Amino acid sequence: MVQRLLTIDPRRLRALRVQAGLNACQLAEMVGTTTRMVGYWEEGRHVPEAKNVEGLARALGCSVAALTGRQPGTESLADLRFAAGLSTEKAAAELRGEALGRELFVSATKLRDLERGRMVRGWKWRDPQYTGALVRRLATLYDVPVRMVLDAWVRSRPRDQIPAMPKPGGKPPSAAAVERWESLNSRQRVYLGEIMRDDRMTEVEMWMRRARHLPVPPAAQWRKLPFALRAPADLVGYTRLQERLRARGLHDPGAGSTLHSLARHALLTVSEDQVDIPGAGAVSRVLVVLTRAGRAAARAGLEEPRDPGTPEHLLSEWLWRTVVRIIEAGPNGLAENSLAGKAPFFLAVGYKPAPRAHASRGFIESRPVMADDGTHVREYRWYLTELGKRHVLEYSHQYRTFYQNTARSTRARGASDSH
Repeated sequence: MVQRLLTIDPRRLRALRVQAGLNACQLAEMVGTTTRMVGYWEEGRHVPEAKNVEGLARALGCSVAALTGRQPGTESLADLRFAAGLSTEKAAAELRGEALGRELFVSATKLRDLERGRMVRGWKWRDPQYTGALVRRLATLYDVPVRMVLDAWVRSRPRDQIPAMPKPGGKPPSAAAVERWESLNSRQRVYLGEIMRDDRMTEVEMWMRRARHLPVPPAAQWRKLPFALRAPADLVGYTRLQERLRARGLHDPGAGSTLHSLARHALLTVSEDQVDIPGAGAVSRVLVVLTRAGRAAARAGLEEPRDPGTPEHLLSEWLWRTVVRIIEAGPNGLAENSLAGKAPFFLAVGYKPAPRAHASRGFIESRPVMADDGTHVREYRWYLTELGKRHVLEYSHQYRTFYQNTARSTRARGASDSH
């Protein structure tokens, strides 16, 4: 169950103060309170207000979680507000300054009810579109990612309908991308556009290989597109990119200067390697790779919207694959040593990617498996948390859309079976 009220662990507060080399009087001066009040906090007789919690964390050089003992990946809505140094009165006043807050008739009482899982009066508070908009506004107010507020919302209100998150849509090209495209001459534009099309074709080919369970090289390797072979064409033929440019009437000895001009604009990189060609032996090959700026400029020139990417409340594909593995492991869980790498730092309760980074999502947890005689822990295994199960149940259809080859095995029932 989520803790409904945020409290400071008195023993942690005193230990952190001593560790920082401060006496109670010095800490009180840094926070802006009295020495007596610091003593009350350390004795557990009083709980500091939100603004004082933030001041304590700043003075002691620690996070709010270090004062509360709350594990990363278990934050509630109250935790996020306290970490931002806001009382419910201050947060409500900030929200009422905008149309959304006025439409919801936000008050300190309603925010407290929201944090405690109580019913909040007003039909708009039960409308997922309105609560989704409130999640995004709270993320700005608390200075945290939207996904942190959404996860905290679900922990704090596990029985509610999940707030609606906006579906990604194509964004117009940036002014910088348009400016880069317009700075190119017509020949350079054709080259950049054809390289972009060849890159996309290669990407589709890699997707098809994954769908057929064939090996796929790293993206850093397959995105190096063969542009030319330094050997007579009647011996080695033309690359796919050369054939594209020949069809546009622009394949001529000036190709090298055009490529290097695009490279000077930081729109692509040019490199060489060697390949063995039957009948020709080792032949030098010119490779081109689109940069992020080059991709954006090509999209602007082809009048295509920017790729919106994965919605911010969803996991990246490699993290989703980790969740899928745990689902597929079933009720026995996944062996702890099976998750090598950084996935636990982004997914597991008690982890953070870096000391000052935002906490993990808290979708998975490591649980002990006792020996048959109950005398010792035999091993630890990974399982989905309740929040992780809810996330899978709610968004598995979106993951199937975004990551078709990864999410094929996930079903709503699969999440509920992963106890």
